[in-house]
Amino acid sequence: MNIPFGDLKRNYLEHKEELDKAILRVLSSGWYLFGKELEKFEKDFSACCNTRHGIGVASGTEAIQVAVGAYGIGIGDDVLTVSNTCVPTITGIEATGAKCVFVDIEPNTYTMNPELIEARMTPKTKAIVVVQLYGQCADMDPILAIAKKYNLKVIEDCAQAHGTTYRDRRGGSLGDAAAFSFYPTKNLGAFGDAGMVVTNDDNIAERARMLRNYGQKGRYNHVIKGFNSRMDELQAAILNAKLPFLDLWIKRRQQIAEQYIAAFEKYDIALPLTAQGRNHTYHLFVVRVKNRDIFMKKLSESGVQTAIHYPSPVHLQPAYYEYSDQAKFLSVTEAQASEIVSIPIYPELTYEEVGYIIESVTATLEEI
Repeated sequence: MNIPFGDLKRNYLEHKEELDKAILRVLSSGWYLFGKELEKFEKDFSACCNTRHGIGVASGTEAIQVAVGAYGIGIGDDVLTVSNTCVPTITGIEATGAKCVFVDIEPNTYTMNPELIEARMTPKTKAIVVVQLYGQCADMDPILAIAKKYNLKVIEDCAQAHGTTYRDRRGGSLGDAAAFSFYPTKNLGAFGDAGMVVTNDDNIAERARMLRNYGQKGRYNHVIKGFNSRMDELQAAILNAKLPFLDLWIKRRQQIAEQYIAAFEKYDIALPLTAQGRNHTYHLFVVRVKNRDIFMKKLSESGVQTAIHYPSPVHLQPAYYEYSDQAKFLSVTEAQASEIVSIPIYPELTYEEVGYIIESVTATLEEI
């Protein structure tokens, strides 16, 4: 049996009728930007996050840029975040002109460690971008308390956190604003790039809407300097068709995760930890194993494709050499990078395939 790490075509075929209707509706309308589809998706998705405003943009990266920039954060400012993230988190922050200061992570959840934040603050610190990683929120209450103490803005990077909750509050509603990605592989994915900023702050919502559209407030009235970051009607329509299924898809991911955990917990493998007061939506099922290369090789030979999220922290990437001197503060971040591995988890996996993955992983763990 050959099981790919992900298979986007399966999702399309399962919902082909709804998706084809949505696409045809847009093509037939003759209206492709800033139309009814985007308006509906902004309203419905922000409601899912328990926020008043949703501002559709072209990507998750630009959602971070818009959210950070809307607060006036930019050149000369520092933003606290983590290094065990996908580079777009950093790209979005740096696009405003701000620089990153990395905080180490908790060893079990891989999310920002609140106890280390104050030690990493600088006189230039203006915000904290909290990465809600793999489908679980960071420990937000202590982070929010620190932000309040020092008058910092908190922006959630929710690229992997659609549908998450923290102490019965929705991911995306916890900080001052949040950035979502709808990259095709996400729990809620478009058929290309798309993103959204959500917030309860009326003023920031207005600034975000201007920033994404050349700084305009009304046609040809440029109030601030902005840029072009627009979610098109096709992507909005596709996401409108998919949104009603999000909770069902998350439930299926959680069912698969429960099967994995029950099967693997007796082995020498670190399984995903769902921290108290949080739910896990399993955008990724990330385990930690010794002899990772052998583990992945043997699974590949069995036909089970795996991946690594992420093999190298940002501060060790060649393009971000200027951050390499922060390594001394990031021991947990670096330690986990050499052992983590993601195994397939998506709603369209069949029961037979889940059983085969479990069989293949257990056999590999017993052998190595």
